[in-house]
Amino acid sequence: MNVGVDFVSKKQDEEDRRVVALFGLGLDNEDGHQRFTRSDHFLLIGGSAETHERMQDTAIKFSEALRRRGKELHEAPLREVLEIFEEIDD
Repeated sequence: MNVGVDFVSKKQDEEDRRVVALFGLGLDNEDGHQRFTRSDHFLLIGGSAETHERMQDTAIKFSEALRRRGKELHEAPLREVLEIFEEIDD
């Protein structure tokens, strides 16, 4: 049995690939505090207070941009998800 194989899209056509969740991992935590945030589309773990806050801000901006487009995450093609990240990074 191949672990994780069933969770990866087997579709070869890039336009058919979908993102079902996004994961953020912060590795700069030095204060020992455990940070964990979960939303409809994101799971954010770790990081310093500043890093975790930036990940949260990104998650909020992404969710708002997706909502403005009238879509759920699983409805957006991979290319559109990447476009949203580029849009909110400006």
